Amino acid sequence: MAAGAVGLRRLQWRLEEVEQRIGAGDGSAGTRKVADELVKVQVALNSIASKRERIKILFKKIEDVIKYLDPQYIDRMAIPDTIKLQFILAEEQLIPSRAALLEQVKNLQPILDSTSIQAVPDHAAKLQRLSQIHIQQQEQRHHLTDSVKTLLEDYNKMTLLLSKQFVQWNEILTQLETAKEAKPVAE
Repeated sequence: MAAGAVGLRRLQWRLEEVEQRIGAGDGSAGTRKVADELVKVQVALNSIASKRERIKILFKKIEDVIKYLDPQYIDRMAIPDTIKLQFILAEEQLIPSRAALLEQVKNLQPILDSTSIQAVPDHAAKLQRLSQIHIQQQEQRHHLTDSVKTLLEDYNKMTLLLSKQFVQWNEILTQLETAKEAKPVAE
């Protein structure tokens, strides 16, 4: 009952505010004027609704829409109290462990509020800069790796070519030495 009286007083206050804003607020005569106009509007809407079937259906569904938009309606319809109770009882064994974890989080809250954690956003710019430097160094490492690989391949090719050349010279020298030894014997 008290809630209804409070609601009525609040509605009167809101009506007075509306009247003052539109310029009709000069006492109870103004209230009467606005109230009469609201009644006339309601009567006109009802007469329109009675003439048109679609509007009549729409007015009937407005209350349902308001009821469906209430957040508590979804909770009441989605999960009845008995199911909520069964869910709580099914989770009864896990509740103490979760309470202990919650207590642990509560005890660790000062760490989260510490200046070190609070300063993390300040260090984000430095971390970003370091990340960019790291990416640049990785790119430089890739270039150096590629150049060293190229140098090693060139070295291996050169060594192979020199080895072949030494083998050829060795064969030529061997042939010349064999030919030189063969000439004095033939003389």
